[in-house]
Amino acid sequence: MELSIVQIGNSKGIRLSKTILEKYDIKDTVEVILEKGFIVLKPKPSPRKGWDKAFKKMHEKGDDNLLMNDVFEDENLEEWS
Repeated sequence: MELSIVQIGNSKGIRLSKTILEKYDIKDTVEVILEKGFIVLKPKPSPRKGWDKAFKKMHEKGDDNLLMNDVFEDENLEEWS
């Protein structure tokens, strides 16, 4: 595939088609990897991508219980009010 270099202010860049953006799930940012003779653009995944499915699966398996109490018996909560 051949792309033209376009002027963007004082810089230059490339324009990616909607088809490419959708196919590779590119949203707002990409990771640029410089290798010998190559420039690789890699979609930057969302840091929490897939968490909703993982949490649902944990709940279905009963693995979403607290590992320790969130309030300890000797904890004094009055000092925080």
